Amino acid sequence: MSARDILTCPVCGRPLAENENKFICKKGHSFDKARQGYLNLLLVQDKHSISPGDAKEMLISRRAFLDRGFYRPVCDDIAGLLKENCRSEHPVLIDIGSGEGYYTSILKKELNAQCIGVDISKEGAKMSCSRDRDITWIVATASHIPVASGSADAATAVFSLFVNDEYERILKKGGILIEVTAGSRHLIELKRMIYDQVFDQNKKPAPHGDGFETLCEYDRSFGISLDEKALRELLEMTPHFHRIKYGKEKELEGRNKTDLTVNYIIRVLRKR
Repeated sequence: MSARDILTCPVCGRPLAENENKFICKKGHSFDKARQGYLNLLLVQDKHSISPGDAKEMLISRRAFLDRGFYRPVCDDIAGLLKENCRSEHPVLIDIGSGEGYYTSILKKELNAQCIGVDISKEGAKMSCSRDRDITWIVATASHIPVASGSADAATAVFSLFVNDEYERILKKGGILIEVTAGSRHLIELKRMIYDQVFDQNKKPAPHGDGFETLCEYDRSFGISLDEKALRELLEMTPHFHRIKYGKEKELEGRNKTDLTVNYIIRVLRKR
């Protein structure tokens, strides 16, 4: 079974069958596969804006930054925990909030997995296709993932929303969810550079329902050192870029080296 076999119609919930460049359900709802290779299954009522999700410029900067390998330890951490806890040797893996595809493409290779990358941004799906066309890239929202209930061996949510009921629905019994969220000290040095005040935070993952059990949870940190170009790319891929004052932005220009802390919380949940 391929990952595409578990796709469902976002209108009626029936299975989708692939027919050349279309996906069609038995009720006749039809969805064209885009020229780049992704499938748009986001309904108009779920968009909430003309172009939901991250903008093209933000995604370009994210791709450039991530491809430099600064966050590779996060990806390796996820892969290691999946190998340790997932019961399938060739899992069906759904990456929720896949962005421009960095984490999804690496996890596919590391786990020999059948992967579906889900993101609300059409621009993200377009960019993802250039990473790996064997991955099923779909445009959809995390609150309405168009796959069959109980069909996935594993799911990942890396710096994306936690939608408890929907994540529980898509996983098989015993399936694994790995969630990564920003920690309290994530990029703290950068925040101190660009904001007049930085308040202490005590960030924790959102509570999960009775359908999951926590297998483990870790607070991880490591350091990165950025040149001026990498620092600019990091800023442009985060919400900080749109909040920084002009004077503060000028102060960051010309920095040959900026040392930052990457701090994240990673937890492994199993569906009961």
